[in-house]
Amino acid sequence: MAGGDAMSGLRAVMLGPPGSGKGTQAELICGRLGVPAISTGEMLRQAVADGSALGLRVKEILDSGALVDDATMADVMEQRLAAEDAQNGFLLDGYPRTLGQAETLDAILARQARTLDMVVLIEVPEEKLIRRALARQRADDTREVISNRQRVYREQTAPLIDRYRTQGILESIDGDQTIEQVQADIADLFGVTA
Repeated sequence: MAGGDAMSGLRAVMLGPPGSGKGTQAELICGRLGVPAISTGEMLRQAVADGSALGLRVKEILDSGALVDDATMADVMEQRLAAEDAQNGFLLDGYPRTLGQAETLDAILARQARTLDMVVLIEVPEEKLIRRALARQRADDTREVISNRQRVYREQTAPLIDRYRTQGILESIDGDQTIEQVQADIADLFGVTA
């Protein structure tokens, strides 16, 4: 896409391990693309803040470092992708996280007569991810929880890399650079200026 027109109506996913910066990069690039950055993490944190029964269940899951169950995430995502602001494209951050969720996302998009255009994988060495997470100093960022998140990513999310590579829509970015350089590399993929 470099050098071409920006991808209008882009439907993409940001993929990468916890702490890779995918949320930051999604926010930075979406303004240039004119599509919403849809962060499942933010939607789940909002549910926790609301204090509903669902929010309390989500809090317990997040505090353990585990993933929210697929059925709950499917309902959240289907509703979000049907929203008006997502009709001309979107950039998903944090979903799908498992092969089952990837199949669910395909089904959701098929019901909406859409498909994914691109999956951007931000790669960062695990040791650096752990240091980044500890530096954030969030209440739930203990070394044990961080290590569990990385293990869950390796076991459940990493298989998505092969799935999307086989589909021919995976693009890898070196996330072990400055935020600005990662942003520039992603902008090149999408054909926009950083």
